[in-house]
Amino acid sequence: MTNSNYKLTKEDFKQINKRSLFTFQLGWNYERMQASGYLYMILPQLRKMYGDGTSELQKMMKLHTQFFNTSPFFHTIIAGFDLALEEKEGVASADAVTGIKTGLMGPFAPLGDTIFGSLVPAIMGTVAATMATQGQPWGIFLWIGVAVLYDIFRWKQLEFAYKEGVKLITTMRDTLTAIIDAASVLGVFMMGALIATMINFDISWAPKIGEKAIEIQDIMNTIFPRLVPAIFTGFVFWLLGRKGMNSTKAIMIIIGLALALSAVGHFFLGMA
Repeated sequence: MTNSNYKLTKEDFKQINKRSLFTFQLGWNYERMQASGYLYMILPQLRKMYGDGTSELQKMMKLHTQFFNTSPFFHTIIAGFDLALEEKEGVASADAVTGIKTGLMGPFAPLGDTIFGSLVPAIMGTVAATMATQGQPWGIFLWIGVAVLYDIFRWKQLEFAYKEGVKLITTMRDTLTAIIDAASVLGVFMMGALIATMINFDISWAPKIGEKAIEIQDIMNTIFPRLVPAIFTGFVFWLLGRKGMNSTKAIMIIIGLALALSAVGHFFLGMA
């Protein structure tokens, strides 16, 4: 349910954008990444939708504290879709919101980092440095202009995404369902890609038969590339499902396990 069918206003968008620009990453941590910043960014609007102290508000606040990490230059697009769903459907949109956030945060992360974190700074840095070597101080103003354009882009995308989200919900429900399903599949795909690229194990144990060393890692790669990372990820998921277990405890167990296996000497697992 929603609270009095509350509709977001221009003032709501201003408040969200201000929190986005100045506080979004202040709560960043290794366990939930940007989750606390995301919740803080939209918390006043959630209170208006669900009412203070309600079970609905508590449920959605808990949902928004789950892992979230994407480019700071695109997160308000996701927030716009999210708020449009919650405004229309209330807590019934919980699964759809989770699918949208999970499915979109992965693709937007490299896109924003590549364009706004690497490409544009590299080009503008080159231009500004060239101007500086020629005794022209105007390069600094180019940087300031780019920073202003960044903020304008971030400011405008929230309301655009919200309006498009409302349109999808009210007139294109079948399309919205397809988008949510696609986002959920994409989220699973991105998780698999992250496991394959971010979790690296090298089994250095190479027993010898006569003068021939048997490279266990090469054999496993031939049979099933990235099998060990997949097995280890499954172990971590199993570990997190144990009673009383949390991410911090799991990290300490992983560190202890890595140190113990390294101490054995002939069997080493390297994680990167």
